Amino acid sequence: MNPYDAVIVGAGPNGLTAACLLARAGRRVLLVEARDQLGGACSSAGLTLPGFSHDLGSAVYPFGVTSPVFRSLGLERFGLRWVQPPTPLAHPLDGGRAATLERSVRATARGLGRDGAAYARLMEPMARWWHHIQPTVLDTLGGLPPHPVAAARFGLRALWPVALLARALFQGDAAPALLAGLGGHSFLPLEAPLSAAPALVLGALGHAVGWPIPQGGAQAIADALAACLCAHGGEIMAGWPVAHIDELPPAKAYLFDLTPRQLVQVAGDRLPEGYRRQLGRFRHGPGVFKLDYALDGPVPWAAPACARAATVHLGGTLDEVADAERAPHLGEHAAHPYVLLAQPTLFDPSRAPAGKHIVWAYCHVPADSTRDMTSAIEGQIERFAPGFRDRILARSAMRCADMQAWDANLIGGDISGGLPDWRQLITRPVLSPSPWRTPAPGIYLCSSSTPPGPGVHGMCGAHAAAAALDDGV
Repeated sequence: MNPYDAVIVGAGPNGLTAACLLARAGRRVLLVEARDQLGGACSSAGLTLPGFSHDLGSAVYPFGVTSPVFRSLGLERFGLRWVQPPTPLAHPLDGGRAATLERSVRATARGLGRDGAAYARLMEPMARWWHHIQPTVLDTLGGLPPHPVAAARFGLRALWPVALLARALFQGDAAPALLAGLGGHSFLPLEAPLSAAPALVLGALGHAVGWPIPQGGAQAIADALAACLCAHGGEIMAGWPVAHIDELPPAKAYLFDLTPRQLVQVAGDRLPEGYRRQLGRFRHGPGVFKLDYALDGPVPWAAPACARAATVHLGGTLDEVADAERAPHLGEHAAHPYVLLAQPTLFDPSRAPAGKHIVWAYCHVPADSTRDMTSAIEGQIERFAPGFRDRILARSAMRCADMQAWDANLIGGDISGGLPDWRQLITRPVLSPSPWRTPAPGIYLCSSSTPPGPGVHGMCGAHAAAAALDDGV
């Protein structure tokens, strides 16, 4: 129980990143993780059959490859390798067709028929100026963005509901479906304000940096961060669930990669009552139902273009995706859900026995849902890949409760660290110029419940670590 400069609780990507930065700054750092495995929702394991390595949480990382803090830490020196599929994203439609998001805006536009020109006008400036927009999305700690014109151009479109934006810009069915699938990552109804923001960001990322997968799976990111931490003299103690802050060794600062609800449980008696009430009003979003498959062969897509992408959005038309994404917010389960699917072994065969494959898929459901969505998800896959069920060797299912039992941050199955709607864009988790600081000296929040929010980019941890260092830790 020797004193430390900083103790970080939670070894997800944000906790790991905060620990790395503090250790690199010469501070004595201890990272504590409840589970025996590091990474939180960025980890891998064998879930089905021997020789098949599945991603327990996230699987594809456009934010990871562009993250300023990941680049500054030089994670490639610690074994991280990115694999870029030829096509970042495919969105199949009935009749053996697919809309694809290619690395080139022009190539994408050519596949969208009469809507190609409108798509290019929307996305080309954002893709070309992504590195000017990125500070607004990930880096800026208040004040004016460093590139205000690019930020304003992005912001004017990002405020729109994605369904309204798609209908205003496009006339066919392929381009609206592609944009709707991107907007489905928001966990918001597609009619909600700001649901266009993730669609535009993810689309721009696909063109600017791709949607890569880490070689070997999600665990490679966590392992690289852990190796970086150890290289800078940090210490790691896994298998230590922390019930109260008093269990931790003395330190100048405590950084929590936890949700607001958990922070209250662990350190609530050190926080002012008004702040605790504010944290208690923090809202979580829909949950997920997730499936992992071991397959006897690749997914037999009706549209061959789907085999060029590690990520496939299954939902059909804009209206179908909108109906599916509205349902969880009404407490309902979509009969034909919007399914996010990843097929990494097409591009990283090391993760399955020779000739075999893995598939990762999930859909959005009401928080704390207990419904088994296996049949509905497989119905959507089979719709666009007839014969898929014949290739299943084994499957593993995770309901909302299973997700939370595996990672306590995933409250009710919410993998976003809290609903990312317009209200919680500015109050994440409270209205504050520095939301990573709590009113209690030396206590910080560094999870995705703080800005810039969801995504494996480490920037929530980076901002919290910067705040702690500014405070003299």
